[in-house]
Amino acid sequence: MESQKYLGIYLSKDRATVVCIGSGARDGHVLGSFSVSVEEQQEQNQQQLLAELIIKGCVERNLKFSEVGVALDCALFMQHNMHSEFNNTKQIAATIRFDTEEALASDISDVAIAFQINRSSESGSELTVFTAKQKILSDILLSLQSKNIDPLTIEPDINCLSRYISKRVPQGESQDGATLFGLLSSRRGYFVTSSKSQKISSLRTFLVSPTQDRNELLTRQVLITTNLPETGEPTNYLRIFDSMNSVSHQQLGAKIGKEIEDVDLIGSAGITPAALVDCYDPVDFAIAYGAALAHLEKAQAQSVNFRSDFMPYQGKKLRMQKTLKFLSISVSVLLFALGLYCQAKLFMVNMSRTSLQKKFEPQYLAVMPGSKQLPDSFSEAVRKLGSELRRIRDVKSGLIGVQGEKSTSSKLTLVLEALNKCAAQTDLVIDSISITTTSISIAGETSSASSTQKLREALMEKKLGNLQERISPTKTGRNSFSITITPEK
Repeated sequence: MESQKYLGIYLSKDRATVVCIGSGARDGHVLGSFSVSVEEQQEQNQQQLLAELIIKGCVERNLKFSEVGVALDCALFMQHNMHSEFNNTKQIAATIRFDTEEALASDISDVAIAFQINRSSESGSELTVFTAKQKILSDILLSLQSKNIDPLTIEPDINCLSRYISKRVPQGESQDGATLFGLLSSRRGYFVTSSKSQKISSLRTFLVSPTQDRNELLTRQVLITTNLPETGEPTNYLRIFDSMNSVSHQQLGAKIGKEIEDVDLIGSAGITPAALVDCYDPVDFAIAYGAALAHLEKAQAQSVNFRSDFMPYQGKKLRMQKTLKFLSISVSVLLFALGLYCQAKLFMVNMSRTSLQKKFEPQYLAVMPGSKQLPDSFSEAVRKLGSELRRIRDVKSGLIGVQGEKSTSSKLTLVLEALNKCAAQTDLVIDSISITTTSISIAGETSSASSTQKLREALMEKKLGNLQERISPTKTGRNSFSITITPEK
């Protein structure tokens, strides 16, 4: 199976860090990474400029990818702790917008929502809810899509960083209590609480000023974080990473009274320093890497994806629709061409049939007395011709059957004798006489019904066989008759 390549983008207002990872024998190995910035640009549409720099960087490094995930900088969204009365994810998703609007006491019609379930109990669920302006998400999506980059997920940066820590950073030996990861980039701070008993970590983000004392800032933020009720259990271990290397572990440990351990955010994940050569910050790299991991690990939760609530991802759906549309058109054209071909063949056959029918019909009517038109099928015409041919042969041979039956000529003689005998008395007019191997049919008129009866008696005297007759008066007062004589077997 061919390995897939996934692109993770950590996107802020004026910066972007991009990481491309691959699957296969070495899951999650880095294929390329870089950072771009538009800090010095004064144009209003900075997201459009970032999108252009991102695709340019991918082209320069020959980075090809199948799926894209975006991590949204914490300055572009807000985080809230909320309670829901439900435990089922679908029920929470159906009511989260109403609960958020009630909790914030403001209109959220222009806000996109994503949420994470921290804990559930009989009384409901404790949630971390993320809100972002739809205008911000729209600008990001339209800018990226204009460069043929359509992200499947747009997640909070802290969520992507938590995924990176849980999947790529060793957690150490089994310990009692929770471990708090404190990570400081050049401009942002993140806290991720990890424990053996909880599948979902509690998350916090905060901004960091370049002029702030990081020891004091971290001391204050650690104390706030460890005393939050949603932490769930005591935090006994603190693991710190500072991209500026300005935090004193000894000073920090003395102030908060906890064991502090340094964490190699990049090296412990098996990533070489060469992979970060074109990146601004290791923490930014880890966030972008975590955004790409959503596709590699198949671990993305749609509830923490802003696109589940705003401009849902339809990239694959649209490609499928275009493919189906193309196939349906192709099949329609093929069926139309096949129909034309079959119609042309049928038309040629019908032309030949019509031509043969016009040529054959006069010949058929000439040898088939009494027939007014050619039968619908040629097989029926052939059958009738064969029957007529056998009849003619029997007539010529003077035989109708076997075992001493009378010849056709003798029957005709008897019929004529009977007709001549009563012709003058009945004012007889004969219209037709039809003779076959099985019957003799006579049609004509007499002066009256009694005259027809005399004709019948004359025929009966000749003992030709069974007689069947149909008699009806005419408009002139005469009597029309049709007599069929069937020889006795």
